[in-house]
Amino acid sequence: MHLRRLNPGGGDGLAHDSRGFTLVELMVSLAVLAVLLGMAVPAFNNAALSGKLSGFASSLVASTQIARSEAIKRNKTVTLCASSGGDACDEPARGWAAGWIVILDDGESVVQRQEALPSDFLIEEADDKTTLVFPASVIGATTAAFTICRATPVGKQNRVVTVTASGNTRVAMNDTTTCP
Repeated sequence: MHLRRLNPGGGDGLAHDSRGFTLVELMVSLAVLAVLLGMAVPAFNNAALSGKLSGFASSLVASTQIARSEAIKRNKTVTLCASSGGDACDEPARGWAAGWIVILDDGESVVQRQEALPSDFLIEEADDKTTLVFPASVIGATTAAFTICRATPVGKQNRVVTVTASGNTRVAMNDTTTCP
């Protein structure tokens, strides 16, 4: 004897439970996901790059502020300079990208060290200065304009850090697509 389940809605009396996706629905969903990821990943990479550039610019600004503050506080000249070793001012092959230090005028007391930037980032000073001097007075600091960028730029992703004679700094985005 064969028992059949009755289907109250009519039909052949067999109940059909359909669950899940068909193969076509699954393929369409994966295609839409691939398109969305294709658009999102480059945007995320650009945002991450922008964040790194801003972080490096902020580190340079912080170092200039520390140098200025220490000069006024100690009533001594303080120097911000490129340094590959982190112990003394030198002129490293990578320039400012090799790192920098804030050092007192005695030449031995390092106040702050900045490690080297990753090799795919550059910092160029417009006049090729490797040393900025901050005197004990409020005015008379070495002026400078740094461009922070990627060695192989992607879009308009440069930052320009400007140091004024009073030691104030400002950061701006640069619209060029090349790195100096």
